[in-house]
Amino acid sequence: MSTSALTTRRPARDGMPLGRRVRRGIRRIPAIVVIGALLVVTVYPLVWLALGSLKTQPEFLNNPSWALPENLFNVENYVLAWESGIGEYILNSALATFPSLALIILFGVAAGFALEVMVWKGRGGVLLLFLAGIMVPGQMILLPLFSAYFQTGLTGTIWPLILTYTATGLPLTVFMMATYFRAVPREVFEAAALDGASIYRSFFSIGFPMVRNAVFTVALVQFFFIWNDLLIALTFTSGGNYQTIQVGLLSFTGLYGVVQYGPTFAAICINIGLVLVLYIFLNQRVMRGLTAGSVKG
Repeated sequence: MSTSALTTRRPARDGMPLGRRVRRGIRRIPAIVVIGALLVVTVYPLVWLALGSLKTQPEFLNNPSWALPENLFNVENYVLAWESGIGEYILNSALATFPSLALIILFGVAAGFALEVMVWKGRGGVLLLFLAGIMVPGQMILLPLFSAYFQTGLTGTIWPLILTYTATGLPLTVFMMATYFRAVPREVFEAAALDGASIYRSFFSIGFPMVRNAVFTVALVQFFFIWNDLLIALTFTSGGNYQTIQVGLLSFTGLYGVVQYGPTFAAICINIGLVLVLYIFLNQRVMRGLTAGSVKG
């Protein structure tokens, strides 16, 4: 046997023949291209937004959109954005978001537990009613709700936002939590009942801790919906004292529709940064919660 034949058949250091490694690398090229394209589509707008927040108004008007800012340490736009009341808008969003989330999680988890774990007549029909609530377009309920809030004297307060966000977020939350509770073994609750645990103790001491990661996932989904909402907030806070961050961003449009691009980009960066930090902090819990209801234990 010739030396060249021995060379071509020589295995790689990891024990895999060179030809197989080449074929495997070729098969991975489409996946690498797709992942690279997704990264470009996802990351490039964020980088462009961050660089745009450092540009001055003349740079936006006179230079190409892909041009780098002349001063990479220009924080004047962030100062202008903060002085324009972005901090107050963020506080208003927090006042509307976190109470709504607390009510959504409390009622949604309890309803999911009652619909999936407890046995009572008509629970299937009630679950269908919550599913029907998901299909109702939000635009259809805004005018009736506005009339109701006006007649009860709630306009001009934060309560229209809290009540509306809670009502619109409950159907999806109940459906998702019922799905997660379906994956919890029934033997756990039966054993607790045999030991004398009440239904409340079974919920707070057994059911809720077992779906804790799923609760974080649902809460994060609802947080994104509420925090990024514009239509509901614009309907109930237009001209009021409780404008949220999304409504507040509209105020950066000046006279005759002139947009101050630098402060607007800076305000958007502040908004995205806050949400991104929260997601990074809860990322692992969210990943575990996404697969919690996929397999029944």
